[in-house]
Amino acid sequence: MSTSTPAVKITLLGSTGSIGVSTLDVVNQHPQQFEITALTANTNVKKLLIQCQQFNPRYAVMVDVDAAEQLKKQLHQTHPDIIVLGGAEALVQVASLPEIDVVMAAIVGGAGLLPTLAAAQHGKRVLLANKEALVMSGQLFMQAVTENQAELLPIDSEHNAIFQCMPSVYFDKTQAHTLQQVGVTHILLTASGGPFRTYNLEQLQRVTPEQACAHPNWQMGRKISVDSATMMNKGLEVIEACWLFATTPAKIEVVLHPQSVIHSMVAYTDGSVLAQLGNPDMRTPIAHALAYPQRMSSGVTPLDLVKIGRLDFEAVDLTKFPCLRLAYEAMQVGGTATVILNAANEIAVQAFLDKQLRFVEIAAVIEATLAAMTQHEFIDLNTILAEDALARQTARDIIATNYRG
Repeated sequence: MSTSTPAVKITLLGSTGSIGVSTLDVVNQHPQQFEITALTANTNVKKLLIQCQQFNPRYAVMVDVDAAEQLKKQLHQTHPDIIVLGGAEALVQVASLPEIDVVMAAIVGGAGLLPTLAAAQHGKRVLLANKEALVMSGQLFMQAVTENQAELLPIDSEHNAIFQCMPSVYFDKTQAHTLQQVGVTHILLTASGGPFRTYNLEQLQRVTPEQACAHPNWQMGRKISVDSATMMNKGLEVIEACWLFATTPAKIEVVLHPQSVIHSMVAYTDGSVLAQLGNPDMRTPIAHALAYPQRMSSGVTPLDLVKIGRLDFEAVDLTKFPCLRLAYEAMQVGGTATVILNAANEIAVQAFLDKQLRFVEIAAVIEATLAAMTQHEFIDLNTILAEDALARQTARDIIATNYRG
């Protein structure tokens, strides 16, 4: 990318999380190419204040209104020109700004759906790290991308790897192709297995939130760390991959790969399997998507295969990781099943972190919520949001009635 071209203007949704911090690190390495126009966070005033002082965005958003007032007061002395906004609706506003070129969607959970969808509806280049946007509203979201000529680039290391290993003709918007027509037989989605890959069922009964949040390879937030430990994160990635690559769960195989060096693979009809490798650092897919279709440095240490020495692969034991099974089943059912799955998981994970549930009860709550609710086809965004709210309440009721932590 030429330094003489205008800087790419970015809205960063979820700037204080791990993806947000990594994005700012990459942007900071290329100050002539990128400009941070808006930063957003939920409640972390201290961290967003520091980011605002460093990157001087035009807008700063706190979802929590009280936190927004605190930020505004603290910024007033040094950066009075930064416009501070509060509330969830402000996320949609900064994701839709006319001057914005790129929206990094890095808000965790269902809270990221509306601003990410708004970015697609306004034809932005959307860098998607919020997998829940597609889990909750896959058909609606992909339709918005197509109708508004938005550009959707995956940031999850697995989906970014698949994107890099797929033939470019598959993404040609002038003509539609199936996987079969481009010679792809299936997608191999790799998973580290998290901190409990070698645990047995008895050991899983005694897992603590602190253990679940200690991922062996990746630095992530608490919710995503628990999702990785239960393998629900991989289940959500299966659903996301179905929408991103226009395929079905039957065409996606999850393979345990504890080194987290091969980020995913694509298998072809001639027997070839293409893989994307790299050190486990989210700055690699972030830099790839920011610079696409060019390449630029990410600051990641080059991969040393000799030092790694070996690459291992294992099958997934669904009796130990039932959340992955539930995700496959929900995507197969379709409609609002994935909305319910995601909502129930968010409630169950928070209950586990609050020590109201045991680790093995997370999947049980999700399965009970799915069984208690009637799944039906998507109608519109209001239906999706209503089902999401109902599923969350149903999961809370199930926890309150049946579990004591």
